[in-house]
Amino acid sequence: MILGLLFNSITAQEAYDLFTPPVSGYRTMGTVVNGDTVPLVDIEPVYVVAEFQFKDRRHFEMWTRTKHNVKIVYPYAILAAAKLKEYDKALAKMDNEHMRDAFIKRCEEDLRNEFEDELKALTVSQGKILMKLIDRESGKTTYDVVKQMRGAFQAAMWQAVARLFGHNMKAEYDANVEDIMIERAVKLVQAGRF
Repeated sequence: MILGLLFNSITAQEAYDLFTPPVSGYRTMGTVVNGDTVPLVDIEPVYVVAEFQFKDRRHFEMWTRTKHNVKIVYPYAILAAAKLKEYDKALAKMDNEHMRDAFIKRCEEDLRNEFEDELKALTVSQGKILMKLIDRESGKTTYDVVKQMRGAFQAAMWQAVARLFGHNMKAEYDANVEDIMIERAVKLVQAGRF
């Protein structure tokens, strides 16, 4: 009997292998809270959103179009924000104005070669949503981006063209009021719900 207890205690002290899955349950990280070890699990955020109460068929169609357009342009907005951060870091290191201009010109050529055909295929409403989402992701309006990259004259010229077509490059993203449908569509895309 004593020999059996001794054998069981020896086998219970075997080395813990991190690479073999447990027989039952889940392996997770842990943290110590008030002297007690508590499991620590990272989970994805869960967005709880009430469904829209549509006033009429037109309102439902507007929501459907917004969802569709956001799904198309949101990847471009994320990519644009990442590129802008990358360019800002590189430009901050450059003191020479000639080097900055050459760098910006090269970046513009690269972006044209990579995305020009795809962006030309966007509809006007998709372009408007893209401008809003770039502001959402980068914190800069498209007017500010053009002004930084191309200068104040080019930014003013493109703002005038946008105003002719009823758009505003200086418009900021307002997730709570004006752009609530866009924000809800973004949350659905992020959650993988459509």
